[in-house]
Amino acid sequence: MRVHQAYRYALDPTPEQAEALASHCGAARFVFNWGLARVKAALDQRDAERSYAVAEDQLTEVPWSLYSLRRSWNLAKGEAAPWWANNSKEAYNSGLDGVARGLKNWAASRTGTRAGKKAGFPRFKSKHRTTPACRFTTGTIRVEVDRHHLTLPRLGAIRTRESTRKLARHLERGTGRILSATVRLEGGRWVVALTCQIDRTQRTPALPGAVVGVDLGVKDLAVLSTGEVVANPKHHRTALRRLRRLNKQLARRVGPRTPDGGWHEASARWFKAKAALARVHARVANQRRDGIHKLTTRLASTYGTVVVEDLNVSGMLANRCLARAVADVGMGEVRRQLTYKTGWSGGRLVVADRWYPSSKTCSGCGAVKAKLPLSERTYECTGCGLVLDRDLNAALNLAALAADVAQSCGETLNACGGAVSPGVRARLAPVKRELPQGRTLPRQRGGSLVLTEKH
Repeated sequence: MRVHQAYRYALDPTPEQAEALASHCGAARFVFNWGLARVKAALDQRDAERSYAVAEDQLTEVPWSLYSLRRSWNLAKGEAAPWWANNSKEAYNSGLDGVARGLKNWAASRTGTRAGKKAGFPRFKSKHRTTPACRFTTGTIRVEVDRHHLTLPRLGAIRTRESTRKLARHLERGTGRILSATVRLEGGRWVVALTCQIDRTQRTPALPGAVVGVDLGVKDLAVLSTGEVVANPKHHRTALRRLRRLNKQLARRVGPRTPDGGWHEASARWFKAKAALARVHARVANQRRDGIHKLTTRLASTYGTVVVEDLNVSGMLANRCLARAVADVGMGEVRRQLTYKTGWSGGRLVVADRWYPSSKTCSGCGAVKAKLPLSERTYECTGCGLVLDRDLNAALNLAALAADVAQSCGETLNACGGAVSPGVRARLAPVKRELPQGRTLPRQRGGSLVLTEKH
């Protein structure tokens, strides 16, 4: 199975190499702004020519594609940037490619041919607000034999902070090929992402016939239908005290903004405080990414079928009371990783419809409640008397949904095409939320939930 896979490594450049990396990223930002200014000037010229009744076929040509932008840059680079020979040509190609991609996304969004959030017209990149980045697609991009150095065009061999043995083994066997390398400055540390074409061996999960429902939440990161509860580490909440202190420290420094809204040169201590704040944010993001990778890899390699919900994460982020907690979980990232990892592991991913009432449905009898506020953490069924943790009840309903999918539309989600709609359970009439007589809350016995009765 041939896939596109990225390998991400932290770099340990020398001071000279770090300066060269910053120069390449600055050149990419400069040429991005140059290309965008050229496009906007051509568009304004066309509007002026239309006001003078110039024919459409005689209007000024707009350098819209990457080819036309690169041709315009080659003609003007001697005058626009006399220092252009100090950096690799890939730095300038990276900036122009960003302009071409932004224009293409904007045009496709206007015509309705692009899915997702509406894309706006590209904007100029600020030196202080843009993450320095540069992409290399041609030239010498090589992993050295010592597995601790990476060679990039015009930059030479740069030491990596960790071993590159996993990628080196694919390259030595001929099952991998490097397509591009993107360097970025994240939290004061240079990192490189190598986009590779990898021939992966066909694998099967450890339990190919097992089905697991995964209910994502804020209180717990995930509750599995097997009864396992994956705790939410709350990395951002843990670092919140330090983030507040650094934000106050940054506010006391002399920044680039003046009280009247103008701009002036920021102090060195302001840049120092800003770098310290960025390092804490980067650490929180890395901790969250590491935990999600470990969870999704374990689920995809263990269970043959994984069932998750199609959550409206952007809608939950609009709630100012839950936005911070929801963002700290990374629900969208969990589903994104499960999407490709289940395919790599030989399993399947079933995505329940967004309106499937997994939390309101009783996993025992299938009755659906009319309302279930978030404050009720225990599900109490008035039909069969089931008393269960609401997250575990939702996970059990998601696991049961996989059987309906297999009976209705084949073995995989791809055969159905899209998310799974609510089945018979979701169409049952809602019932009142009343606790049946003789029933109490469940108690733990041997790691499982046991229903108890009053005597």
